[in-house]
Amino acid sequence: MPKKFPLESEGFNPFGELIGLNFFECSKGYSRCSLEVAEKLLNPHKVLHGGVVYSLADTGMGAALYTDLDDDELCATVEIKIAYFAAVTSGTLTCETKVIHRSKRIAVLESEIKNDGRLTAKAMGTFSVSKVKGD
Repeated sequence: MPKKFPLESEGFNPFGELIGLNFFECSKGYSRCSLEVAEKLLNPHKVLHGGVVYSLADTGMGAALYTDLDDDELCATVEIKIAYFAAVTSGTLTCETKVIHRSKRIAVLESEIKNDGRLTAKAMGTFSVSKVKGD
């Protein structure tokens, strides 16, 4: 049975909470999350740090895949390639992610990150899927 990703569960995703990431939808192989651009997330040039955009994609991918895992499975990021199309200085970032391929041990996912509706970045990631090791 696939796992359920909690949309609101304090402590489930501490890093996401740190940067202000919120999930709005998580269903089998899909996630949608967002964050408000805040001054603490800007680089010295007053532009959103690229690592925040990357983290949004990575976390969105993890959530989308999580919903496609069985109870005895875990996943981990292997690699993510991201292309940045526009600088972000304010507004809301949204990230839509879908699983585009899933096998027994590997999953490939794609994320689109938009800033107030404008395509800002696109990412493609590979995740490993493994069985939980017993005690």
